[in-house]
Amino acid sequence: MIRDCMYIELKTGYSDDGPAWIGYVKTSKTRKTIYFNDHAFQKSIGSYSNYIDIENGDEYWISGLKKGESNRHWAGHGKIKIDRRAVAEYLALIGEKELPQNLFEVVEIEDRFPVERIHRLLNECGEDGSPSEEDETN
Repeated sequence: MIRDCMYIELKTGYSDDGPAWIGYVKTSKTRKTIYFNDHAFQKSIGSYSNYIDIENGDEYWISGLKKGESNRHWAGHGKIKIDRRAVAEYLALIGEKELPQNLFEVVEIEDRFPVERIHRLLNECGEDGSPSEEDETN
């Protein structure tokens, strides 16, 4: 597992104004699966998203951090919640001494990476995410 600091924004039901976070994630080696805040996301191609929540199908935009404080889409609004532990790393990246209060809210984000739960879920399903034939009842 790889641990990175990334930008995560919920798109389902919100367009460009969804809740957004900057925090530490764990990723698979291929980055096709990302774990964050008790969720697991799988690489996908959507209209305005690039990952889906494996358990509920919600669409998210997940990316590395940008240097110009422009992580949110230009049409988006709302403060980005940033993990307290990620503030120093983010400030160093953007070359600033403090976070703009109008753009960010510093929060505690617990390290909850549901790797085992998701592995069990995916093993119960076939390759396409549907129940395997032996799990289906007639």
